[in-house]
Amino acid sequence: MRTRALGAGGPELSVVGLGGNNFGMKLDAEQTREVVAAALDEGITHFDTAEMYGGGKSEEFLGAALGARRDQAVIATKYLPRPDGEEFAPGALARRIREAAEGSLRRLGTDRIDVYYQHYPDAEAPVEEVVETLDELVRAGKVLHVATSNVDAAQIVDQNAAARSRGLATFTGVQIEWNLLARAVEESIVPAARAESMGVVPYFPLASGLLTGKYAAGRPFPDGSRLATMPYFAAVATDANFAAVERLAKVAADRGRDLVSLAFGWLLAQDGVTSVIAGATMPAQVAANAAAAAWQLDADDLAAVEAALAS
Repeated sequence: MRTRALGAGGPELSVVGLGGNNFGMKLDAEQTREVVAAALDEGITHFDTAEMYGGGKSEEFLGAALGARRDQAVIATKYLPRPDGEEFAPGALARRIREAAEGSLRRLGTDRIDVYYQHYPDAEAPVEEVVETLDELVRAGKVLHVATSNVDAAQIVDQNAAARSRGLATFTGVQIEWNLLARAVEESIVPAARAESMGVVPYFPLASGLLTGKYAAGRPFPDGSRLATMPYFAAVATDANFAAVERLAKVAADRGRDLVSLAFGWLLAQDGVTSVIAGATMPAQVAANAAAAAWQLDADDLAAVEAALAS
C-alpha cells in the first residue's frame, strides 16, 4: 500500500483509508475487530472515525480493535460543534472542543489523536477560538495534527490565515465529499486546499455504492443496501448518473479493470489527494478497496474518463 503525506507537515497516510461510520452501527465489536485487522493486514494505516459515529461506539470499537497494533495506525477523529440552539458565549466552543477531545481519547484508549478534524464549522463562534483551542491541544501533545471538513473555500483560507497570523498550528488537510459523480468541490474548495498546501481526503468515493455497479436503472435497490435503507443517499440514483456509470464502467472494462478501481484510481490521480476514505462491513470489502488503489491512471485514462462524463 502506497502512502502520501497529508499536506505540508502532516502524517503519512495509506492512500486508502478505512472509514469507521459502520462501527457501532452496522458492525458490533467483534465484526469491527475483523474489519480493522483485515485493513492492517492490507497495509491500510489510515483509520477515520468521529465522536458522532455510533454515538461514540465507533471510537470505542476502533480503539479496542487496534489494541496492541495501535502504533501501526494513524487515527483521525472529529469533534462536533456546539449543540443546536445553545446560545454562543465566548469560550463555549473552546469548552466543547476540549471536552470532545478528552472523550475521544478515552473511547479510543489512546494518549494522542493523530489527526483531529473540525467535523463542521460553528457558524457563530469566531475562528480565533477554534484555532487557539486546537493549538492548545497540539501543545499539550493530545493532538498531533489538525484538519477541517465540510467547509467552503473561504473558510479554508480564513482558518489557516487566523492560525498562521498567531503562530498556531495550521490545518494540514480537508475532508470533503468527492467522487466521479460529485465534482462541485473542484470549482473552489479543492483549489483553495491546494493553495494552502493542505492534503485533500475524499469521502464517499463510490457515491454511496452507485460506482460499484451493484445498482441498475429501473431495478429495485438490493435489500439492506444503503440506497434501500437510507432515502437521503438514494438521491444520487438519477437517470443521468446511471447513464454516466454505464459509460464509466465501459472505460474501466476496456482497460481490464472494474468500476471500483476506476473510482479510487481517478481520485488518487487528482492533484493534492492524499488518501481516499471508504467504509467496509466485511474483510472482503477491505481487500477490494485496497486492491482498487493499485491502478495508477495515466493521461489517456483520465481523458477517457472526462469524455465519458461529458457525453
